[in-house]
Amino acid sequence: MIQSETLELLEWSRLCQHLATFAATKLGVVAARNLRIPATQPESLRLLDETKEVYQLENQLTAGLTFEGIQDIGESLERAELQGLLTGEELLAIATTLSGMRRLRRVIDDQEDVPVLAQLVADMRTYPELEQEIHRCIDDRGDVADRATPKLAGIRSQLKSVRDRIYQVLQGILQRQGNAVQQQVITQRGDRFVIPVKAPQKDAIPGIVHDTSSTGATLYIEPNAIIGLGNQLRTYRRQEQTEEEAVLRALTEQVAAVKPDLEQLLAVATTLDLATARARYSLWLEANPPRFVERNVGETITLRQLRHPLLVWQQQHEQGHPVVPINVQIQPEIRVVAITGPNTGGKTVTLKTLGLAALMAKVGLFIPAREPVELPWFEQVLADIGDEQSLEQSLSTFSGHIRRISRILEALGNGKEDVEDKEVMEDNEENSPLSLPTPNSRLPTPSLVLLDEVGAGTDPAEGSALAIALLKYLADTAQLTVATTHYGELKALKYQDERFENASVEFDDVSLSPTYRLLWGIPGRSNALTIARRLGLKPEVVDQAQKRVGSASEDINQVIAGLEAQRRRQETKATEATQLLQQAERLHDEVSRKATLLQERERELKRSQEREVQDAIAQAKEEIAQVIRKLQHGPTIAQNAQRATNAINDIAQRRLPVKLPVKPKPGFRPKEGDRIRIPRFNQTAEVLSAPDEDGELTVRFGLMKMTVSLADVESLDGQKPDIPVKQKPAPTPPPAPTSPPTPPVRTSKNTIDIRGSRVADAEFAIDRAMNDAVTSGALWVVHGKGTGRLRQGVHEFLERHPLVDRFELAEQAEGGAGVTVAYLK
Repeated sequence: MIQSETLELLEWSRLCQHLATFAATKLGVVAARNLRIPATQPESLRLLDETKEVYQLENQLTAGLTFEGIQDIGESLERAELQGLLTGEELLAIATTLSGMRRLRRVIDDQEDVPVLAQLVADMRTYPELEQEIHRCIDDRGDVADRATPKLAGIRSQLKSVRDRIYQVLQGILQRQGNAVQQQVITQRGDRFVIPVKAPQKDAIPGIVHDTSSTGATLYIEPNAIIGLGNQLRTYRRQEQTEEEAVLRALTEQVAAVKPDLEQLLAVATTLDLATARARYSLWLEANPPRFVERNVGETITLRQLRHPLLVWQQQHEQGHPVVPINVQIQPEIRVVAITGPNTGGKTVTLKTLGLAALMAKVGLFIPAREPVELPWFEQVLADIGDEQSLEQSLSTFSGHIRRISRILEALGNGKEDVEDKEVMEDNEENSPLSLPTPNSRLPTPSLVLLDEVGAGTDPAEGSALAIALLKYLADTAQLTVATTHYGELKALKYQDERFENASVEFDDVSLSPTYRLLWGIPGRSNALTIARRLGLKPEVVDQAQKRVGSASEDINQVIAGLEAQRRRQETKATEATQLLQQAERLHDEVSRKATLLQERERELKRSQEREVQDAIAQAKEEIAQVIRKLQHGPTIAQNAQRATNAINDIAQRRLPVKLPVKPKPGFRPKEGDRIRIPRFNQTAEVLSAPDEDGELTVRFGLMKMTVSLADVESLDGQKPDIPVKQKPAPTPPPAPTSPPTPPVRTSKNTIDIRGSRVADAEFAIDRAMNDAVTSGALWVVHGKGTGRLRQGVHEFLERHPLVDRFELAEQAEGGAGVTVAYLK
């Protein structure tokens, strides 16, 4: 009973109504409105896994999961099992449901990383043959189609023929007896065709009167000429009805034969729709998945920026006030949290928010809080919130609270019996017979207890004593209790028992209004006298009340006020520190970005310089090649060779980059025992003998001794030694310049004509001719001018051929742009 009371107090039904709006089918809507709360933690974990996987699909798929065509066919299945006759519309609903579930399974099977959903639809049977049979026999309007059976098609053909004959006869009567007819129309009364006849002229059209107008001026007569046809039409209609019922009966029997599988199909559809509704509701709430923690192993309850889901809905849909989030962080040793503060400060909302968060996690919903969302799995959520007054039962506010708290304690006792009995038996086996387990040694039941204004409604002294006793009992029996109170004595429990913690709702002394923020570790202070004074109550009344309260209470309030001020200063400093950190991160990112840009610019500049050097070298090579070609085509005399050499030297000075020599550091001369470095071997060595007149010295590195030249060593700091200058020998006369090689001569063996060939064929012919022309040193390729495509292909082939040293267009006398000369290596 207390469970249902708790759900009502927490307004759980409202949350279920909100969840139902995200369902896609009637099945999902009904399931969401009557949401069942799991009894075990594995079931809650499975529901959370379903929600996570659907949440993932909703983000991956363009339209998410679609439930089009899926309907609630439960009643139809029940009637089919009882041998009732299903209508065409009901059979059509079954067929569309089968098709819709098949599409859902196909979508899920095509996705990866959804093992829970894949297992859910793995054994689902959608009976495509039954769906096809229904669509064959039932048309889109839910009527039995002509194609259902040949007999039905024949009966309907005869029906149409008789109906057409009736219309033909009646049209003839209307034309012949136009004056006696009220309107030129053919209508029906029951299943008989009639025409409207004026009452005074009823004898003009003999027949059976089936109806009369309200004024009596018109008679609806079935002429005698069609009575036989009408009887025949009725016979065919009965035959049609019998045949349609036979078709529907056959389809109904097929449905009844697979009723268990179809019911399983409905259960899967409901589960999927409910999981989709949970995922979409969680997405709308901007919620995050919870993780169930174990407090007995030292894990903390963490709910940052937690918002009340019903207030979020009210803000979005009913233009409510902005929702103020609360921060909840409860250490594992804490069993009771006492929340104090002024009225309308948000204490009750805090209780309801915590209760709803625990229930949402149990049913597989995400929690509207910032990650990480960590809370225990509570077996029971029990609450005493609000008044339970009853004039009929003579219950006061206090009596109502006590009755409900008694039911809470009874529920805790029932839930604790199995766990405690096992614990006591184990403890009694280990301890001596005289040693009894203390209450604190028992493992409390995994329950969350929410108490609003505990001990209120009676004498303050007795109410305070009762509240303290109750909270201490709950500290022994429940995993977590959160209670709101105005009693100052409850604030001191934190300093007497480490299982207690204080919290308060913040109050703005300037505006005399609550901020709805939850402060941890600081008890709330009484603001009644302050508020009364600022609201204009006579000072002498307030002063008299202050005297009665006493200075001790005022001192406590001042201490609490100081703690609140200190907390606000710390929060301000924390905010400033966060802003400075963000600013530093922005500056770091900007500096890193600029450094990256500078490095990129430096690399680009280096690449540009390298390109300029390469271009200069290429241009120098081209000019040198031109000089060589002139030398080859001119007379081979020494003067021309000298002029070519001078031209090449001039080109080298103008085009090729000049490397500046690195000046060595003078003044170093190794002595015996010095440590030197030999860059050629990348070794450090010890000098065994000073350099001789030839500049050679003996060194040792490791186990090896060797003689090296002064030019091969340097000091450890990079100084080069002084090299002794030796007397230069008499210069020898320079050798006589050799004449340049004889340029190749064009013959029929080193000339190939490829005009009119394709590039691929030309490449093959050139390669074969090149092997024959290697001895002559060059190959003349006649490709013609034309569009230039063949010449371009030849040049690209020569450029990558390993035997070609260089190539150029021939002289004008030898063909010019229509001939290319390839010089071979």
